[in-house]
Order: sequence, then C-alpha cells, then structure tokens
Amino acid sequence: MKKIVIFGGGSGLSQMLKGLKLFPIDITAVVSVSDNGGSTLRLRKDFNIPAVGDISKVLIAMSNTDKDIINLMNYRFKQSKSLGNHSIKNLLLTALLEQKGDFAHAIPVLAKLLDVEGRILPITEDNAELMGITEDNKKIYGETSITKTKKKIVKIAYDHEVKANPEVLNAIKEADLIIFSSGSLLTSIIPNIIIDDIVKAIKNSKASKLYICNLVTQPGETDEYKVSDHIDELENYLGKGTINIVLANNVEIPPELVEKYATEEQKDPVKLDEETLRKRKVRIIKDKMYTIEDGYLRHDTLKTAYLVFSILMENE
Repeated sequence: MKKIVIFGGGSGLSQMLKGLKLFPIDITAVVSVSDNGGSTLRLRKDFNIPAVGDISKVLIAMSNTDKDIINLMNYRFKQSKSLGNHSIKNLLLTALLEQKGDFAHAIPVLAKLLDVEGRILPITEDNAELMGITEDNKKIYGETSITKTKKKIVKIAYDHEVKANPEVLNAIKEADLIIFSSGSLLTSIIPNIIIDDIVKAIKNSKASKLYICNLVTQPGETDEYKVSDHIDELENYLGKGTINIVLANNVEIPPELVEKYATEEQKDPVKLDEETLRKRKVRIIKDKMYTIEDGYLRHDTLKTAYLVFSILMENE
C-alpha cells in the first residue's frame, strides 16, 4: 500500500482526510499543535500542554465509528462555567495526556476508541507558542493574534526551539507522496515546516511534494495571492523548487458566492496562474475542486482524494 504524509491543521486537514480515508492509502496525518483559541487555549493554560484541538478534530475526521459517538465527541457543555466551551474530545485527549504523559501514547488510545485507520502525529511534543514577525520587526504571539493582526507577517517561528517528533521524521523517509494540505497557510501549514529537521527530511525525500491549494484567499494573510504565491510562501521555508505538483481549482465560482465571500469575509477566489507555474516546472492538476455546502465553499473531498490516489498509482 502506498504511503502518504499530509501536513496541516484544523479544518483544512480534516476536510482532506474525509476523502482520503476512503481510498487504499497508508495515511500519516501530521498536525500542528500551536492553536491557542477557545477551549484549546484554556486547556493549554490549565495543564501546560501542547494544543489538543486540531489533533482531536483530525481524529474525528479519520474516525470510522457511528454518528452518535461522533456527536458525543463534538458535544460542548453550554450550561457550566467550569466546563463551558470544552468539547468532550478535547477533554478526553487532555485526560489521556495526563495519564500517558505524551501524545505518542495518548493518541493511539483515542484512535482505538474512535476506530481510526492511519496515523495522526503531532509535529512536536513540545508546548510552544507560534510567533509572527511583522515587516517592522514586531513579534506577534499566538495563532489567534497572528490571524487577527492587520500588519503584514513576513516570518513565522516558534517562541523557542522545538524538537521534531521522531515518528514524523520516519514517516517522511518512508513516504511515497508528501502533501501540504489546504488550510490557513500561516497558522496551520507553515507551523509544520519551521523545524529544521522536518525541512531537511522533506528535502532529502525522493517523494513528490504536492500542494493542495486553497480555494479563496485569507484576509491579512494571503490577500491577492495567486496559486504561485501560495507556493512561494511555502518555499520560503522549504526552499525553492520543493513543491513539484499542485492541485488547484480552475472552474469559476458562482458570482453570488464570490460576492458573499468578498462582502462578509473579505476573501477572493485564488487565481490559477498556469504560465508562471509551468515556467517553474510545477505540474498542474486542475479541476473543479469545490462543492457548496450550506451556502459555503468546501473542497470536494472525494475528487481531491481521487486525484491524490491517481498520482500515487501513476508509477505502478
């Protein structure tokens, strides 16, 4: 069975995994652990642990259990001040961290409970804060603050040196395809590639490196970015020429949705600049990559997964 390593965090990675888990692929999902919003922030402060929110979200996306258990895991207490805003899945993962001591021993227990196939690995076991450095060399601490700042972020780093998860390094060595998921570029994807040992392992890997491009821009992060600009941002950390395949949308998004995103969220469709990508010898795989769910754009998980599987099968 072909092996993939997919880097991401939060909703973007979870969306990708819903489709990928349906195909005969050995999946290792590598998740950033620098989230500091809502429930996760309170748990990090109370227990001095890395972020659990994105990992628990990815575990749910990979789960093969029934809907009742999924609904229970996603349940948040609404009437309690002490338990308010904490989801069951976050509390369980925190409890397991207390019992087992680290993610390496905690995640497999919850994965077994949720009937998860494949592996979910944190990029690091260290409890680190994400840091954005602005054009005027000011430091913005925390994923939430980075997302909200109106200043241009020119570099992402951790507030102190962190060690790469050795299981991630081994997974990269064994991978047939390395994927950078759609999702927030600065706060979900890049936090995985600012650790030197991770970047070295990716560079040394003979596997193709694929980027699944976002459908729309992120205000304050990727305003006016085309597909090539997203790759440039990744390669600021990975090194030029690292990404050699891109999956991108080439079908016009309905005008009413474009207007809705522009007005409500200050987001615009990401334009596919094929000529620039061809000059850089990036292979382009283009298709209608979106679906519309409840009036919002989402990646078409099944089509995306099929295209990824097709790439893996090309050399069979």
